[in-house]
Amino acid sequence: MNKSKLIVGQREISNKYPPYIIAEISANHNGSIECAKNTIMAAKKAGVHAVKIQTYTPDTMTIDVQKDDFLIQKGLWKGRSLYDLYREAYTPFEWHKSLFSFAKDINVTLFSSPFDESAVDLLESLDVPAYKIASFEIVDLPLIRYVANKQKPLLLSTGMASFDEIANAIDTAKTAGNHNIALFHCISSYPAELAESNLSAIAQLKKEFDVEVGLSDHTVGHLASIVATALGASVIEKHFTLDRTKGGVDSSFSLEPSEMHALVVQTQEAFQAIGKPDLMRSDTEKNNKIFRRSLYFVNNIEVGEVITKHHVRRIRPGYGLEAKFYDEVIGSKNRVAAKRGDRVTLDHFR
Repeated sequence: MNKSKLIVGQREISNKYPPYIIAEISANHNGSIECAKNTIMAAKKAGVHAVKIQTYTPDTMTIDVQKDDFLIQKGLWKGRSLYDLYREAYTPFEWHKSLFSFAKDINVTLFSSPFDESAVDLLESLDVPAYKIASFEIVDLPLIRYVANKQKPLLLSTGMASFDEIANAIDTAKTAGNHNIALFHCISSYPAELAESNLSAIAQLKKEFDVEVGLSDHTVGHLASIVATALGASVIEKHFTLDRTKGGVDSSFSLEPSEMHALVVQTQEAFQAIGKPDLMRSDTEKNNKIFRRSLYFVNNIEVGEVITKHHVRRIRPGYGLEAKFYDEVIGSKNRVAAKRGDRVTLDHFR
């Protein structure tokens, strides 16, 4: 069975085109809907194909308990309770209609990561064009089933997931009749170390699951995204903020507008540099063949003389007989008179 074209908004996601670039706002609105709108606008100006938000509330994510199980033990958010983190980071449900309307007005694709069924219902009411399942939710098969049943493109992040967990998520979506699936290779560390990126997994995911594969990039900077493009990533997601100095839950590993624009340009350039898996030469190269070495007479020669190294050299330009005939020419009897600077041709010795 041929896989369906994966289209989000008006754009196909495939290796026929430069990577589809998604700016993830996440919590970088810092609790302000105006900041959220300004961030969406800045992302569009930076040249991204889509902007993504996250749809949850602290109460749909967890419960407000201070027991050890609910406290973050390591990493960027060490010491905080889950409830407190999500209370700071969430994008209120009541903002969504305004944000989707704003994105439509400025002609940029907006979609979201839902974290429970109520979030999916809200997003469906806003005619969301696609869904992203976060790495931590890839094992929530009931949620994946609920989302897949909406028959919208489904983008799955694979951070922390085993082969079997990825396979289970894909099988769940396909069982629901949804084959519009892409995977995001992802390292669920915030920020992720460049040395731990393991970008070779992109090719493995493509081979094993026969779907479009991209990168959800949590590293600082955008080198990983550019390398991923060269390795076949057809979609790149990167966290985005107006200004890292303003702080915020995700700001430390987010790109600012000028950096996001550079990512868009450089992934396009990387895609162009990949080319095709053959040795077809460009017109520029073909034109430059004139600067190859070829055979020229460097001294005058008469008919009947034996051609020697005194008469012929392999020199630039490349208009003469190809240099590979040199050994055949030397020692043969000359058949056409020639002067210094004349090209050697087959007529001179055959």
